[in-house]
Amino acid sequence: MVENKNMAACRVMRMRRAGMRLVALASVAMLQACSLIPSYQRPELAVPTTLAGTDGAAASAAPSASSAPAVADVPWRSYFPDARLQSLVCEALANNRDLRVAILNIEQLRAAYQIQRADLFPTVNASVSGTRQPSTASPYRLGTTATGGLAIPAFELDLFGRVQALTDAASAQVLASQEARRSVHISLVASVASTYYTLWADRWQLALAEQTLATRQDSLKLQQLKFDNGVLNELDLRSAQSLVESARVARVQAQRQSAQDLQALALLVGKPVPAEWMPPQPNLALKDPGEFVQASLWPGLSELPVGMSSDVLLQRPDVAQAEQTLISANANIGAARAARFPRISLTGSAGVASNSLSGLFDNGRFAWSFGGSLLAPIFDAGRTAAGVDSAVVKRDIAIAQYDKAVQTAFREVADALVARRTYAEQADAQLAQAQAEAARLKLSTLRYDNGVASQLDLLDAQRALFTAQQAHISAQLQRQLAHIGVYKALGGGWAEAGQQVDVREATPSGVR
Repeated sequence: MVENKNMAACRVMRMRRAGMRLVALASVAMLQACSLIPSYQRPELAVPTTLAGTDGAAASAAPSASSAPAVADVPWRSYFPDARLQSLVCEALANNRDLRVAILNIEQLRAAYQIQRADLFPTVNASVSGTRQPSTASPYRLGTTATGGLAIPAFELDLFGRVQALTDAASAQVLASQEARRSVHISLVASVASTYYTLWADRWQLALAEQTLATRQDSLKLQQLKFDNGVLNELDLRSAQSLVESARVARVQAQRQSAQDLQALALLVGKPVPAEWMPPQPNLALKDPGEFVQASLWPGLSELPVGMSSDVLLQRPDVAQAEQTLISANANIGAARAARFPRISLTGSAGVASNSLSGLFDNGRFAWSFGGSLLAPIFDAGRTAAGVDSAVVKRDIAIAQYDKAVQTAFREVADALVARRTYAEQADAQLAQAQAEAARLKLSTLRYDNGVASQLDLLDAQRALFTAQQAHISAQLQRQLAHIGVYKALGGGWAEAGQQVDVREATPSGVR
């Protein structure tokens, strides 16, 4: 009994050694594989070497811009110091559905990569099988054969790098999905900030409309009293009524816009927005037009250190995503080329065999098998050659898409820089105009009270001030949005304060 157990243990040891030899042989053959992937070189930027709106003189005049950190490294918590806005961004990053889908896409492609990468290694299975059938010789007695051990199903020797090329392509797809996640993240931060300041502007527009409506209603009551006593003509009365109704229209429009922007913010955040995270309410106690205009000035966003070279475009996640897609397409060419060459597959097994299942591991004998197959394409009606041509065309399409991504990024950055400069000038001009119209209304009111100016002059001054105040609030909003646009266009919004994040740090093990 003890001898049978020792013999069984020896058989198991021999079985394990044979299995290890099979695995080692397959691994050595795999390491001898060559690669048919074309050498990858990053395409040259299909844009000017400097960003639009900058030149060498500007670069020499502002040497600190080159030494300043890249915009992509400016944390969004530092760029958006408002505590309310920071809370909204944090909540959006935790609950936004688009960002959640982007993260899940990464996990799905990671799993697909692991499946593809597993083809580089042989699969080892535990196998136990048994058959009972009559013998092929007379008297045709029934016999039982049982086998058990380790089995390696068909394993392709990657001599020409086909499996490795497919693995590299899957790896690049994982990196592309991570860049897509970065793009969604950055867009989400910018969208929350833009909607937050838009809602801020809505509140100021609504406060302006309500204050103007209240002032004009009081004025209309006085005008109505004068008209009833025969002091005022009907033309002046109707003009005052028209101003009241226009203020009421503006108030309704501001209410509708504010409600819609609040819903847009809730969609970005992924939940109803608490009142403590809303923009501050305007001070309705300011009755003086000049004081109201001055109080509507918002805390401005800081200037960003914009580099002069177009290389900053490479920090944008959409450009990086396009490049990873190009790398994946380039790797697929190697896989298509390798399909032209023979494929060698190996199979093997090692274990014990017995005439009965119950005695398989007691008195079974050591058994092993090893086989191989070669499949060489001879005639496929041009299918393999067409596969190579298709892969090359897809690579060329990816190059064109990469160039388009770079050109689109260049245009967005150029437009954002121009918008930031011009809207800043426009906001200053609108402020000066609103202040001038406020002073004009004071003078018109004084002249009207002294009987020097007509009521039409006073109404015109009121109308002009209201329009100038509305334009001033809109110009301030556009200035804020332009600053956010520059921040987003240059890849800002990914890193948090005290954290320099590289998306490749989150790459799964084995992804290159």
